[in-house]
Amino acid sequence: MLSALAPIYPRVPRPLVYCDDPEVFGAPFYVMERVEGVVMRKPLPAGINLTPDVMRGMSEAFIANLIAIHALPLDDAEGGLGRLGHPEGYLQRQITGWIERYERSRTDDIPQMEQAQAWLTERTPEQRYSSLIHNDYKYDNLMFNPDDLTDIRAVLDWEMATLGDPMTDLGVTLAYWLDPDDPMERLAIPLSDNLTTLPGNLNRADLVQRYAEQSGRDVSDIVFYFVYGLYKNAVIAQQIHARYVRGLLPDPRFGRFLPAIIAIATTAVRAIEKQQIDNLS
Repeated sequence: MLSALAPIYPRVPRPLVYCDDPEVFGAPFYVMERVEGVVMRKPLPAGINLTPDVMRGMSEAFIANLIAIHALPLDDAEGGLGRLGHPEGYLQRQITGWIERYERSRTDDIPQMEQAQAWLTERTPEQRYSSLIHNDYKYDNLMFNPDDLTDIRAVLDWEMATLGDPMTDLGVTLAYWLDPDDPMERLAIPLSDNLTTLPGNLNRADLVQRYAEQSGRDVSDIVFYFVYGLYKNAVIAQQIHARYVRGLLPDPRFGRFLPAIIAIATTAVRAIEKQQIDNLS
């Protein structure tokens, strides 16, 4: 992925060398360049002051960069990004796959999860777009220039990137993105340290508006994609919780995941009922 991206996208660490000899480190490995920057994860480095103006600029750069990723040409990279996935039918595969993962990891009866998955199944729209998608795009997977926090130096963690529906990518990002007026039980979940709730930061509706204006894409189904992102996040948490319940993860922190799953699923149900992605308290 990095090799395909580096010639056409400046915000990735350049891969330098790959070694397939397991005798060196015990497994194949690669070396990439080091990028100097700030990762927005608490505790923040000394001297970082996230004023409202800084947060506004960071969030505007954040969404502009996601749009840039979704606009990358799939056939112009070295080797071609087009060989890295099968975007046709991606949305339907995701809906089916995440529901199956939830059913395999179910430990408790959560009516909100059942309601969300039934709605997703019944309301799946036609997939309109295909592009490269990151699949985990959030503040703490970016590196910012410490001298200008509106300048994104690198996007990290491309392990889940593929070709698919860019609206699912936006939906997952929105599911991570907390608004300051979200329900208290949702705000209590430590997603990206709640940096998105700081003054000056664009809210979810602002992100979607800028995405629509700058990308030219139709966002009329954004509630669906937001609910999809929430459901996906809840399933990931459920999978971890199931491993704890089954004795595979001894860390007691994972035993406290159930309230978080319920809070995320409840947010999805509220979005369905209100048919909006904001003002969900």
